[in-house]
Amino acid sequence: MSKEHAAIEKIKERFGEKVIIETKEFRNEITLVVAADAILDVARLLKEEPTLDYSFLSDICGVDWPNRSERFEVVYNIYSIRHNSRLRLKVRVKENEPSLPSVTPIWPTANWHEREAFDMFGIEFVGHPDPRRILNPDDFTGFPYRKDFPIR
Repeated sequence: MSKEHAAIEKIKERFGEKVIIETKEFRNEITLVVAADAILDVARLLKEEPTLDYSFLSDICGVDWPNRSERFEVVYNIYSIRHNSRLRLKVRVKENEPSLPSVTPIWPTANWHEREAFDMFGIEFVGHPDPRRILNPDDFTGFPYRKDFPIR
């Protein structure tokens, strides 16, 4: 069994079936869509479980799907250096409640990535140590990566 599949089994074993909403495998890459209220627990397990050891968060990005009921996705790309294993986590967020708990206590590199997702998409990360804009000026209005942001 691959490390990625072992991670799926470990999550299901620890938190039950409902935490993983969807699993996709494409070109030997695995993506897990995880329930928003479970992202901290899942992230902590993936990092701290020695048999998994996803200790490196390489990226967090946002995606805007304006026609979906859960308009935004936050995508976490994580890597286990010890096991040479990559995993992608996605969490869906509603437009009227664009917030998730911050994963900076688990992966400190999330600090900058979460600030960018906030600045460009308006997704808030509750508990973030420095929730300021990172790319746009403080007085900037709007979120440029949203698909309904005016071009001019």
